[in-house]
Amino acid sequence: MSGSLPHNRLGPPSFQVSALVTGGQLVAADSANATTVSAAGAGSVTVLGVAGNDAAPIPNQAGDTDTLAGTSPLVDISVLSDYVSVYRGADMHVTYAANAGFGVQLMAAAAGAVTPYVAGTANEIVGRCTQPGGVVIATSTVGRALIYG
Repeated sequence: MSGSLPHNRLGPPSFQVSALVTGGQLVAADSANATTVSAAGAGSVTVLGVAGNDAAPIPNQAGDTDTLAGTSPLVDISVLSDYVSVYRGADMHVTYAANAGFGVQLMAAAAGAVTPYVAGTANEIVGRCTQPGGVVIATSTVGRALIYG
């Protein structure tokens, strides 16, 4: 090979999504041979990092129409990108599925959230809780975490 260019140079890598992803969710490859990503599932070992923005596949973005009384239809042309920026090695706000103490190791929970690592294999560990005082989901489900990716 005569040379190689980086996939990302000054920012995070971005990946095309196969389903709606919201900023702050853990993102995982859809499968080993996938070309797309989606929100990570519980216990996922293919977590790539944290979504930095909202994204949705283009076919799901038809735009909303609405008709006001006696006027022309309104068309919502706002669309989300079908690519998501994925941050790894970053301390970011994420959604917690369970209480987590400050400094505990984390694993993927359902719908791209995180939960304390309790048992399993080491490749399920995706990060560490960095929220001072920990996260109590009765108070707030969002807290800081260092996601390794």
